[in-house]
Amino acid sequence: MMYIHYCKNCNRIFMLNGHKMICPKCTDPLTELQISYLDYVDLDMEQRQAFKDTCADDEKLRQLKTSYRMYKYSKWYKKLQSQNTSDLPITSLLSEIAKQNMDANLNQSEKTGS
Repeated sequence: MMYIHYCKNCNRIFMLNGHKMICPKCTDPLTELQISYLDYVDLDMEQRQAFKDTCADDEKLRQLKTSYRMYKYSKWYKKLQSQNTSDLPITSLLSEIAKQNMDANLNQSEKTGS
């Protein structure tokens, strides 16, 4: 299923399959929005730009966001929380892990000369 997400860092709206928590472009936390996929694709370009501008406002973004709560029952979430010694929000924790993995991959490719 497709869901609409907003990345504050990129100032970009993403249509992603599933309930994603980190931005596929910059790995910062994403905000899942209440608007349905079908409602979003029905918007014309001006309406989409206006919607994105609305998302850029922190107060309005809080009103537009939704949260998917079922992930708390998954095995990966429980395992992740057991390693969460800093008690970070899940999106921040996943973002940090993704950034560390990217850095490790970059360092590995530099060592191999790729």
